[in-house]
Amino acid sequence: MVDGPDSAHRRPDGVDDVTVEALGRLSEALETVERVRGHLYSLHQLVGEADFKLDEAVSLFVQAGQPKIAERIAQELIGRNVVPGHWTFQLVEEFDDGYYADFRAVEKDARDELAGGRRHLYEAELKERRRTRGREGHEAR
Repeated sequence: MVDGPDSAHRRPDGVDDVTVEALGRLSEALETVERVRGHLYSLHQLVGEADFKLDEAVSLFVQAGQPKIAERIAQELIGRNVVPGHWTFQLVEEFDDGYYADFRAVEKDARDELAGGRRHLYEAELKERRRTRGREGHEAR
């Protein structure tokens, strides 16, 4: 068996250490933006969940003889925009179609131009430096 990373994770000829590190940082930044995207989807789901819980609160306030509070919740909070003109699904769509799409395109274009499209070169080389050759659980592939 051949030891070392597969061809998709080997540095192309002529790519220097600084370029590999720069691509690694760009990839790491994208991974952070991926986490942001996940948090944005969590925001979307949690705000929706809260909005539906308000329906229950309104019903309970009516049962408790508190129609003014129920009416205020129904009028001011249920179905309200979270930012002017936007529900959370609109924030998600704008993020996905704008910043997120552009970020992914820049990262992919940099990889394509500088490393033949190869991903995670920095991490693949880090793995090679850190693993114990010949030890179970430390295989290259």
